[in-house]
Amino acid sequence: MIPAHGGQLVTLELSDVEKEETMKRMHKKKRILLSPRELSDLLLMAVGAYSPLTGFMNQDDYLNVTNQMRLDNGILWPLPITLSVNQDQANELTEGEEVVLVDQRNRPCGVLLIQEMYSYDKFHEAEQVYQTTDLNHPGVKLLMQQGEILLGGEVRLIERPSTSFSSYCYDPTLMRQKIAEKGWKTTVAFQTRNPIHRAHEYIQKCALELVDGLIIHPIVGDTKKDDVPADVRMKSYEAIVEKYYPAKHTLLAAFPASMRYAGPREAVFHAICRKNYGCTHMIIGRDHAGVGNYYGTYDAQKLIKSFPTEELGIIPLCFEHTFYCKACENMASSKTCPHTQGDHLILSGTKVREMLRSGQPLPKEFTRPEVADILKKAYEQ
Repeated sequence: MIPAHGGQLVTLELSDVEKEETMKRMHKKKRILLSPRELSDLLLMAVGAYSPLTGFMNQDDYLNVTNQMRLDNGILWPLPITLSVNQDQANELTEGEEVVLVDQRNRPCGVLLIQEMYSYDKFHEAEQVYQTTDLNHPGVKLLMQQGEILLGGEVRLIERPSTSFSSYCYDPTLMRQKIAEKGWKTTVAFQTRNPIHRAHEYIQKCALELVDGLIIHPIVGDTKKDDVPADVRMKSYEAIVEKYYPAKHTLLAAFPASMRYAGPREAVFHAICRKNYGCTHMIIGRDHAGVGNYYGTYDAQKLIKSFPTEELGIIPLCFEHTFYCKACENMASSKTCPHTQGDHLILSGTKVREMLRSGQPLPKEFTRPEVADILKKAYEQ
């Protein structure tokens, strides 16, 4: 099995005994409310998906990751994983103090031992990570809404956040067990925040020709408001996997992360996480983790291919933009199709949402009828 990033799979979930002891002292501790993204980060650190991270980043790790895409120890890591508070909250905290991390219902989910409290430059982080300071970028907007002070320190998970997709949220340890049980020596992951359309299906099955197994691993955490809701997307995945994918070589799972829309950097991040889940390969398509026109079509592929395979530890499978060609009468890409754009059926996510809202049917060449029906019903409500 492929080793975890950094060499060892991290586990930060408290045992029943540790949980009982921790809960006894909860009433004496200060509480910090986590945002949806911070809550998903806590969970994914605890189960090992963010290995080798053991907590929210201290200042040295934060600065190195922001500026060089590396932890302070030199290990490749592309995105800051941070916990913020406002100045008033920070004034009541001290380094060395243990605090309780709570969700929106004030339910204790974890504990943080504060090792550092430090200020940071939001505009610099935006420029480095998102390549823009434009507030119309959802990741930048969220960053600018954060508190002025970051808390660094190790975490422990008390209770997992509730989710509608728990039956699909396999921890890295369990995912690795499933891969082993299936006898897959090589496994490719597919990341998505959208319903699978024919172009996705095409590149997934091209990749599956090269490896033993495919894990369709959609994000089910926080996404921007106009993205198709996670429950609708999961229904579409279930329908298409059952009918059009070989059960022996396919696994549908859920990735309970939040989208950052960081384009190239997030593509590297997604690959490292899937390596921790036990995947040997990762599909990187056009504008991976992008939004709007902030990144070039193949910037994510260029960045991820710039790292040596032995350092990244997972093999990226990079695909051209694919589409249905009316002249070829099949799915194709610019590598395989000689025809002009007039023969190509290409629908943007925005266009698809417009068609659904107006009740227009989605072409079967764009998406499977089962998926189109699910989306149509969802947008009729």
